[in-house]
Amino acid sequence: MAVELRAQPVPLRLDQDGVIRVGGTRVTLHTIVNAFHQGLGAEEIADRYPSLTLADVYSVIGYYLQHRPTLDAYLDQQRGEADEVRSENQRRWPPTELRAKLLARRQSPEP
Repeated sequence: MAVELRAQPVPLRLDQDGVIRVGGTRVTLHTIVNAFHQGLGAEEIADRYPSLTLADVYSVIGYYLQHRPTLDAYLDQQRGEADEVRSENQRRWPPTELRAKLLARRQSPEP
């Protein structure tokens, strides 16, 4: 019996915001890598994210392991950008002020 071996494309895509996502899903590379670093296996990750196939999870983990320096740099950059956005949001809308407003609203009588 002859077996045809052919390479399968990695199920990763770059969305319009520059975020790497898995296949046609909204699940990010960061989500898969983070779960993997927490010690979850491919089966557990696929169970947590039903929009992913087990084959895609294995493929993404394998690709990550083969390209770790490049992908870790990308993930670090994404984390840095997220931290900047979070800091800017907290500067613009301090959580203490928001908390005070919400508590005041809760204590005021309903109209």
